Amino acid sequence: MITQLAHLNLFTDRYQEMLKFYSDALGLKVQFTLDNNEGVPFGWYLACGRMTFIEIFDQAGAVHQWGGEITELKHGSKYRHLCFEVKELEAYREMLIRKGIPVSAITVGMDNSKQAWIKDPDGNDIELMEYTPVSFQICRK
Repeated sequence: MITQLAHLNLFTDRYQEMLKFYSDALGLKVQFTLDNNEGVPFGWYLACGRMTFIEIFDQAGAVHQWGGEITELKHGSKYRHLCFEVKELEAYREMLIRKGIPVSAITVGMDNSKQAWIKDPDGNDIELMEYTPVSFQICRK
């Protein structure tokens, strides 16, 4: 069962300006970072209240960590996915499968949360996330 929007993910090649805007101008607090294998931050979770976040990824840092290609980011290509917080992810995933909706296997992300992925009819990525007792969203680093 979906309980709320968990986060909205934005990709950028101007992460310092994005962080300044969302944290300095809008007053959102950086709750935690995702750091690459060398310990360098490339992802920032900004708290929006009630366990809802804006997730900003530096494109170059994300590509360095997970692979892929650095591409030109233009208007409309910076949105990456939306994420719903889900209770009982395993049961929810099985329900989606019964409805014929393709869904990925459940994995645990860098933030220690369980996740599975689906796509909407336009092909937009949707992350389904279940927090664990050690999820960064719940436990401060």
